Amino acid sequence: MNSVMNEDLTATGTLVRFALRRDRVKLPIWIGAIGLGMLYAVSALPTVYSTPAERQVRAGLMDSPAAKMMSGPGYGLDNYTLGAMITNEMVLYLAIPAAMMSIFLITRHTRAEEETGRAELIRSTVVGRYAATTAALIVAVIANTGVALLTALAMLSGDLPATDSFAVGAGIGLTGLSFAGIAVVTSQLTEHSRAASSLAMAAVGAAFLLRAIGDVSRPGGNLLSWLSPLAWTQQARPFVDLRWWPLLLSVAVLVVTVAIGYAVSVRRDVGAGLLPPRLGRAEAAPSLSTPFGLAVRQQRAGLIGWAIGLFVFAVPMGSLSDSVIDAVADNPQLGEVFTANGQDPVDAFYSTMALFFALLVGAFAVISVLRLRSEERTGHTEAALATSVARRHWFFAWVGFTTLASAALLMISGVGVGLGAASGAAGPSTIAELAFGTLAFLPAVMVVAGVAAALFGVRPSVSALAWIVVGYAVFFGMFGALLDLPDWIKDLSPFAHTTAAPLADLPVVPLLVLTGLAAGLALVGSTTFRHRDIETT
Repeated sequence: MNSVMNEDLTATGTLVRFALRRDRVKLPIWIGAIGLGMLYAVSALPTVYSTPAERQVRAGLMDSPAAKMMSGPGYGLDNYTLGAMITNEMVLYLAIPAAMMSIFLITRHTRAEEETGRAELIRSTVVGRYAATTAALIVAVIANTGVALLTALAMLSGDLPATDSFAVGAGIGLTGLSFAGIAVVTSQLTEHSRAASSLAMAAVGAAFLLRAIGDVSRPGGNLLSWLSPLAWTQQARPFVDLRWWPLLLSVAVLVVTVAIGYAVSVRRDVGAGLLPPRLGRAEAAPSLSTPFGLAVRQQRAGLIGWAIGLFVFAVPMGSLSDSVIDAVADNPQLGEVFTANGQDPVDAFYSTMALFFALLVGAFAVISVLRLRSEERTGHTEAALATSVARRHWFFAWVGFTTLASAALLMISGVGVGLGAASGAAGPSTIAELAFGTLAFLPAVMVVAGVAAALFGVRPSVSALAWIVVGYAVFFGMFGALLDLPDWIKDLSPFAHTTAAPLADLPVVPLLVLTGLAAGLALVGSTTFRHRDIETT
């Protein structure tokens, strides 16, 4: 038995070193960004909320249904310490990047290797059948261990209790590993790395939604909360009443999903997925004769999935507007927090919802533009350009699709929030107001897409750096007010120059500047793309 297992794992160490060599830039950026996010929170929060009274005002905000849906169940609100504040408000938004890092890592070193044909070449040598997956998991363990240590050390730098700090770090790392195991399974289901990543990211979205609904439904969360890996670190109650056993649920998910992945991997051919691809029509559709039609066909499944997910998520979020009104009525101090920027509390809530969904659509825009890299790597771009298709037409067809798709997703998100709000005390006119208010974030979304397009034009391998812009916008957009950041830091985010309050006037000049910036970035990408060689595998 041992000899068989050893044969199945032959050359695992070599593949681990190879993966670490390939990811020598990406992984430190991911790990460092998550660690720095925690360090900044630990450094800034004691300055902003320096007294127990100030923290208790913040606790009143976190006791609202909207805050529970966005952040967590809210433990320790009676005595809101710095540790409890970080656990309630920051941990979730550090666990999600850890999950994304793990998903992309697993699919990059397993399914993407099969899709490009490199896995078949490697397995033609003396390599065990489980070696590639095991190597990817080992690298994921190394990466998430780094995340766990950095986040724990960051909390220790704020003189927080050591045991609870390491519990938070371990929880974030184990959350990442649980989604690494899920990515192992999704990588067996489909023959495309993009689809495998999308399925795993859909699991992240489902976990967020389950946790959100569960945390709002009952104090401390109900059964739905316990079904979400994103909830288990907070359910461990660090800095309030620490219990380690919820973290073991992440270990269980990792073990079960890896076992399933290994079992499924031997039931399919290399390069194939467990789910057979759907055969196309015998004759090509007329729409595929243009680059834009091809872009639509290639991304329509992902667009539909995003549209459904955002709408399903937006409706219950919008339904919380009545809860915000009730919370402000019961807590005048909470009303002061909501109206600090001069907006009506409900309008401020709508603006926050619009920003949240705009950030999600910004992530979609980056994924959509990065499809250009996938098309080039697989040789589709070279085949298309061998015909009469000009490079600029090819480039702008994909960027144009991203623009239209992003606009549609913003509208769908706004309509969803509006419908949720209209189910309560809000009037039907709220639906149109929120739809167009959320659409006002389109120039900001396209700046993010423009950065990805410009980087792709320069060199496909660096285009993924556009995720830094998304991460920056998410962190400083959602936590800028909490951390009392200088305005110039928040203004570096393109999303900081738009307001979506239904009754507010749109900032025309900033929107025009953002639109011009997005167009300029796209033009840079088109120009550089026209003057470089096409990269293929």
